[in-house]
Amino acid sequence: MLITKRSIFTHDLNTMDIPITPEELIECQRKWEDGTLIQEAYSQLNADQREFLMTGATPEEWDKIFRKMEIVDNLEDGPLVEIAALGDHDYDEPAF
Repeated sequence: MLITKRSIFTHDLNTMDIPITPEELIECQRKWEDGTLIQEAYSQLNADQREFLMTGATPEEWDKIFRKMEIVDNLEDGPLVEIAALGDHDYDEPAF
């Protein structure tokens, strides 16, 4: 089933082919909204597919995000993570 969602990171519309029927999607979504962990509610899907359903982000988008992260070793406070700006997008607020 092709599902289109807006990425909370880039605000782009992304589409992913998820191996789920409309009926299964409704049932799994109900379980998730009722408090079941997404990995249990959508147990038939892999982590990338579940992440897409939660955030609208594709695996390629996640790769870009994590490529931009730099681990900085701070001897006093321990490791810090600095996140660089991602491309030409404005990331002030997530898109819902």
